[in-house]
Amino acid sequence: MTRLGDLGHRLYSGDVSYDFIGRRKIWYAAALTLIAISFLALILRGGFNLGIEFRGGASFQFPANGHSVSEARDAARSAGVQDAIVTTVGRDIRVQTEPLSEAQVGVVSKALATRIGVSENQLNPSTVGAAWGSQITNKAVRGLVAFLVLVIFYISYRFEPRMAVAGIVALLHDLIITAGIYAVTGFEVTPATVIALLTILGYSLYDTVVVFDKVQENTKGLAGGSRMTYSQAANRAVNQTLARSINTSVIALLPVAGLLFVGAGLLHASTLKDLSLALFVGLGAGAYSSIFLATPLLADLKEREPQYRALASRVAARERTGRATGGGAVATGRAGKAGSVAPRQRSATAVLDSPGGDSSGGVTGNRDGGGVDPAEAPGGGVHPAGGDDAAADDAHGAVGAGGASSGTTPGSGGGSRPARRSQPQRRGKGGRPSGKRRR
Repeated sequence: MTRLGDLGHRLYSGDVSYDFIGRRKIWYAAALTLIAISFLALILRGGFNLGIEFRGGASFQFPANGHSVSEARDAARSAGVQDAIVTTVGRDIRVQTEPLSEAQVGVVSKALATRIGVSENQLNPSTVGAAWGSQITNKAVRGLVAFLVLVIFYISYRFEPRMAVAGIVALLHDLIITAGIYAVTGFEVTPATVIALLTILGYSLYDTVVVFDKVQENTKGLAGGSRMTYSQAANRAVNQTLARSINTSVIALLPVAGLLFVGAGLLHASTLKDLSLALFVGLGAGAYSSIFLATPLLADLKEREPQYRALASRVAARERTGRATGGGAVATGRAGKAGSVAPRQRSATAVLDSPGGDSSGGVTGNRDGGGVDPAEAPGGGVHPAGGDDAAADDAHGAVGAGGASSGTTPGSGGGSRPARRSQPQRRGKGGRPSGKRRR
């Protein structure tokens, strides 16, 4: 768990990054393949295996009493029902037929009671008209359309229209993949399946909106700069929300997997199967589409805008310039390491006169404004304690000012010529300079 937490932190900070947007053609190909398989399964199977609530018919449910599904199917055929759907519901057997009249319902009830060994009161027959099933279908379709319209308006208002388009495409992808699974497996489509599909829509959009919110945060004011393209900023948002998407998807899939594999698989609760299968497939498809489909599609749509096309050009030019200057910097650095010759410094030697007229040494300074080090002066460079204080101040000022008038200047032949000797000032009464220089 610690490693997963560290990975999430490194993904958010950018230390680790996966190129989801750059490989979007792979994700598009995978999504199109799954969609093609789903449509092909629907065509080959002639549609969905609709439950009795949608197509209408009669249903008989009774205790098994040790009898098998095949025996119940044979009993229905003996009563004139050829295409009966027989399934197990826990410890019971359920027989579903086409719409029957009251007389036909009575004939089938007697045949089942005789062959299975139950009373007619235990059969619990129920009939659903085809008109009621069509009403349920129309209401489900209207509810789905209304939901999609509201989602488009909300995402367009909260974010932008292109995000709404990308979100709806990812949502339709989830629905088609879930429908394809039902077509391939032949599972029955019931009202519980419709409820599960509506739940899928909400969860898929939740995960997509979380990623879009981070994309909007990362791309705010991006078009005015040249740091990264829209696709790069969107890819960073996907990486930053990747750990959150994985955690929420796993936590949501675990209880649904319990319903599917334990409830429907081990306990043979068919009603749980109708609900849990759609949820399980839809949640998995929603987690996939929010990361691998919705955000890459959004990046493709945004990169078509003129401002982001110009941004991509600026980023590419900046990267080319950076590579060019980076290579020059590396070459310069290598040259600097190979030769340890320090740059020539322009030194100056100021020779000061002591009150007795004797030379007392010099002070050396750097042309680039470096500090003064008397110990490095050519003549020993230590000013005598009894020397002329005013002259020393003048010399130190000339050197410490940044070397603009520092002593020696390199000539054309690489030599140096000494600076002019500074003349000491005359002292007036009280030992102070009189302001006049001796000629």
